[in-house]
Amino acid sequence: MFNTLKNAWRIPDLRKKLLYTLLIIIAFRFGSVVPVPFLNVSALNTLMASANETALGYINMLTGGAFANATLFAMGITPYINSSIIIQLLTVAIPALERMAKEGEEGRKKIAAITRYTTVGLGLIQGTAYYFYLRNNNITLYKEGFSAVFTAIIIVLTFTAGTALIMWMGEQINQKGVGNGISIILFAGIVARLPVTMGQIWSYFSAAMQSPESYGKYFVFAPLFIILFLAVIWVIVFMNDSERRIPVQYAKKVVGRKVYGGQSTFLPIKVTMSGVMPVIFASAILSIPSTIRLFVGEPTGFWKGFFNAFSSTGWLYSVLYLLLIVVFAYFYMTIQYNPIEMANNLRTNNGTIPGIRPGRPTAEFISKILSKITLIGAIFLAFVAILPILYSNLTGMYGLSMGGTSVIIMVGVALETVKQIESQMMMRHYKGFLLSLIHISEPTRPISIS
Repeated sequence: MFNTLKNAWRIPDLRKKLLYTLLIIIAFRFGSVVPVPFLNVSALNTLMASANETALGYINMLTGGAFANATLFAMGITPYINSSIIIQLLTVAIPALERMAKEGEEGRKKIAAITRYTTVGLGLIQGTAYYFYLRNNNITLYKEGFSAVFTAIIIVLTFTAGTALIMWMGEQINQKGVGNGISIILFAGIVARLPVTMGQIWSYFSAAMQSPESYGKYFVFAPLFIILFLAVIWVIVFMNDSERRIPVQYAKKVVGRKVYGGQSTFLPIKVTMSGVMPVIFASAILSIPSTIRLFVGEPTGFWKGFFNAFSSTGWLYSVLYLLLIVVFAYFYMTIQYNPIEMANNLRTNNGTIPGIRPGRPTAEFISKILSKITLIGAIFLAFVAILPILYSNLTGMYGLSMGGTSVIIMVGVALETVKQIESQMMMRHYKGFLLSLIHISEPTRPISIS
C-alpha cells in the first residue's frame, strides 16, 4: 500500500488528486472541532461522557468525535447514508424512480439530486432532535423567550448546514480527488478516534498497575484487545481478496479461415461483494431509536427499558445488528448481480459452465452460488461487527471507541482507495504506452534545407 502511494505521488495528476483529497480531509477535521454557539461546553462534556456506552457513542465514533462536542459536523455523514438507503429502497418499490434510474446518465443525475434534497431534510430532522436533546439536558444557554427561539434556529441551521457542506465535500472528492468521497470522510472520522481508543486501553492498563487486586485482569485483557484488533484486520484483508471462481468454457467459432473462442476462463464472485455497505446501512438503521430518544428526552418505565435495549452493548442491539447485516448483504447482492442476465450473456457469447445446461439451469446454478457466497460474506461481516461488543461484555472493558464496524469500514475503505489508485496508475501507464506507439508509427518528415 505504501509503495502504491509512493509511486502515485510521483505522477503529477495523481499527486494533485491526493493533495486535494488531503485538503478536504483537513477541512473536515477543522469543521469537526468548531462548536456551534450558545452551548455550555463543560456540561456537554459531562453529558457525553455518560452517553458513550450507548448508541450515541457509536454515532460519535462515525463523526470522529464531532457529535460529542456538538460541532459544525456533529451530524456527520449519517444523513446522507440514511438518504441513500431510503432512495435505493424506493427505487425498487416505486416504478417511476425505477424508470428514472434506468435512463442512463440523466436518470442518475436526477436520483442524485433527490438524494441530496433528502439528505438536507434528514439533516434538519436530526439537527432538531439533537437540539431538543441538548435543551432537555440543560446544555443550551437560553431556554425562554425570544433568545431561546433564536438559539434554536441558529443551532439547528448550523447542524443542517454542516450536513450539506460535508455532503458537498464528499462529492468534490469523487470529482477531483481519489476514492469514494463519503467513504473517505467516514475513514477520516474513524482514524481520528484511534488515539482516543489507545488512550482508553492505556487507562485500563494503568488501573491494573495501580490496583492489581481489583483490576489485575486488565493486564491480560488490554494487550489482548490490541492483538485481537490486528488479527481482525488480517482477516478482513484476507476475506476482501477471497472469491469464488465459476469455470466458464467458450465454444470455438469459425469465421472464414479464423477460429475464435475455445478459451477456458472463470467468472469471479467476491465473498465480500457488497463491501462495507451492509454494515453501514445496518448501523444507520439502528441509530434511529437513538435519534427518537433525542426528541423525547429521558424516558421512564417501559420506554426506558426499550431504549436501553438499543444501546450498543445490549443483546437486542447485537441480534438486530446481525440480522440487518445479513438482510442488507442479500439486498446488495440482488442489486449488483442478476443471474438471468448473466446466463443470457454467457449464452450470447457461446459460453457455458461445464456440466450445466445453458439458459435457466445456468441462471439457477449462478443464483445458488451467489446465495451461498452472500451468506458466508454476511456472517463474516456480522461476526467482525459483533466481536468487540462480545469482548466488552466478557471483559468489562466498556467505552472503547474502536468497534468492529469501524474496523471493517476503515480497512475496507483503505483497500478500495488503494485499488482505485492502482487502476488509475495502470490507465496512465497504458495511455503513455499507446502514445509512444503512435509517436513511433508516425512517418518522419523530410528536412528541407533552404
